[in-house]
Amino acid sequence: MSTMQPLLIELGTEELPVKALPGLAQAFFDGVIDGLTRRGVAVERGDAKPLSTPRRLAVLLPGVAMEQPEQRAEVLGPYLNIALDADGQPTKALQGFAAKAGIEWNALERTTDGKGERFVHRSVTPGARTAALLPEILAETIAAMPIPKPMRWGSHAYGFARPVHWLVLLHGKDVVDAELLGLKADRMSRGHRFMHDKTVWLSTPEDYVSSLESACVLVDADVRRERIVASAHAEAAKAGGQARITDDNLEQVVNLVEWPAPVLCSFEREFLAVPQEALIETMEINQKFFPVLDASGKLTEKFIGIANIESRDVAEVAKGYERVIRPRFSDAKFFFDEDLKQGLESMGEGLKTVTYQAKLGSVADKVQRVVALAELIAPQVGADAVLAKRAALLAKNDLQSRMVNEFPELQGIAGRHYAVAGGDSPEVALAIDEAYQPRFGGDDIALSPLGKVLAIAERLDTLAGGFAAGLKPTGNKDPFALRRNALGLARTIIESGFDLDLRALLETAFGHLPAAVQPNAERKTESLPQDVYEFILERLRGYYADKGVPATHFNAVAELKPASLYDFDRRIDAIGTFAALPEAEALAAANKRIRNILRKAEGDIPGMVDPSLLAEPAESELAEAVEAAIDDSNASLHQKDYVSVLARLARLRAQVDAFFDGVMVNAEDPALRGNRLALLKRLGDRLGSVAAIEHLSS
Repeated sequence: MSTMQPLLIELGTEELPVKALPGLAQAFFDGVIDGLTRRGVAVERGDAKPLSTPRRLAVLLPGVAMEQPEQRAEVLGPYLNIALDADGQPTKALQGFAAKAGIEWNALERTTDGKGERFVHRSVTPGARTAALLPEILAETIAAMPIPKPMRWGSHAYGFARPVHWLVLLHGKDVVDAELLGLKADRMSRGHRFMHDKTVWLSTPEDYVSSLESACVLVDADVRRERIVASAHAEAAKAGGQARITDDNLEQVVNLVEWPAPVLCSFEREFLAVPQEALIETMEINQKFFPVLDASGKLTEKFIGIANIESRDVAEVAKGYERVIRPRFSDAKFFFDEDLKQGLESMGEGLKTVTYQAKLGSVADKVQRVVALAELIAPQVGADAVLAKRAALLAKNDLQSRMVNEFPELQGIAGRHYAVAGGDSPEVALAIDEAYQPRFGGDDIALSPLGKVLAIAERLDTLAGGFAAGLKPTGNKDPFALRRNALGLARTIIESGFDLDLRALLETAFGHLPAAVQPNAERKTESLPQDVYEFILERLRGYYADKGVPATHFNAVAELKPASLYDFDRRIDAIGTFAALPEAEALAAANKRIRNILRKAEGDIPGMVDPSLLAEPAESELAEAVEAAIDDSNASLHQKDYVSVLARLARLRAQVDAFFDGVMVNAEDPALRGNRLALLKRLGDRLGSVAAIEHLSS
């Protein structure tokens, strides 16, 4: 085995795209390792990971073999009946094969396969040196990187995500002789653009991280992340608050700087009169600053910027950061003040002129449909129908506000502030905001009863309208976000514990739509409510998979198509408990067998079991056990205590096994056969009363 030496590759660039940087670094790292591995070069990864800053991509591996192992090759030649003539002399076919291999024909080896004996050329060549392979590996890696629009610079024909200015390539202490993207490899890296604007000599790959740190560059993104988080919290603590650090904002800051330095800043307190969500969005989305919150989570007038330099005059840097957010804050305050003058209720007048969807009318039309659904749902879940109507009437009005026009992400949030300012109850104001929840994957559902009602009503109308207007998602196209709305609807119902009849609600939602798009047999759209129900179930498949629910459990419940999604969820829980019982597999297999027998049965199956026709002891015992189990589980089934139902049915295993072992179902006597089928149907109906448990059978 060849000697292992550390390997360093660094590609120095102009500032790389912030959001693309992690993906580029990972692709560069993976591509190099894959290229080495495919060529048989041994690699010791240890805890190696992609290294990157806005100005560089790097791969640092603790051990890479100096050369490939011996390369063994085997090329199959012609079979003997083709290779040799009657006198045992080589034919032209064999001579040509030997010439191509570069040896005499009689030096070839022979091998045998299923068709007979044939000639074969086996060769062993020394492995290539890794240094000779690296230029090709790097070229392949760069060509495969996710760069949709490579930049070109100078008069070169090649391109990359950004212009490349230096290339470090060290294997052990030696520079690898390579040229890439017009650059000849050497051992000279570059320090921080402002704090150490000079070359950095690297003696060995092991020196890389520490040498760059001495040049004010932290090449490990994890180290930068830890420093940013720690320093932001420290600065916020100085101001008596806590830094708000979201994952998305943090990742972008990490990929913007090489040497993070926190700067505590402030803005005028008068801006705090503006909804804090607007100010936070400006700081995070537009400027990548970290807001400072007080102990109760309220925004303070402090924020933290992360500079890419340790300035000798931090106050001047702070002034610059404060200067860039002030115009946006001033705009937000102006919009907010003007909206307050207009009032939330009067904003609703403008919704009549805003088209929601060509076939579904205006946004005002949608509001009226949601109002009707909210009034219907509210009493079913213990919410106030009058307040639900009021909240639904106001919920879309802020779409006409100046604030939402400037900050679209504040839909509902702005409405909540304007509702409070207009004198509406806190419950109504909160519901206007919560109607949009969950806003994204992983977001919480609405917390208040009124908010849940609005969230359900809004999504019912959106789904019904979307399907009626022919907007069912296809492929990646989903302009009305129907997939997200379906999952949001399902989550709100299930996680709220609302035992609502989803089928009936969908029928009602379709009934409120304009007559031209309502389900109609003539247009062959009468199945639309069922189509939406099935669409929602498909979204639930992923929801439960994320919770660790096996697909067989989901399918077992989905086959029954419960009208209530909360009931669906309770059945999922019950089938999970049942599946862990030792009797589950046998009963699932038995129910599968029962379904197959009943499906193939000819003629009508009697509705009841006739005790006088129970000829065999095993069928008498099963009939008695089934009736007892049905009597015992009726109350639990009525109360939807599905765990108890299945636990009671699990006790039937012995009688079920004995029946199938000792009783011929398809007896010649039609009366006996019909009675046995009736018994199986009664058993199967109760076994399948919670879920189609046959799906659990392997």
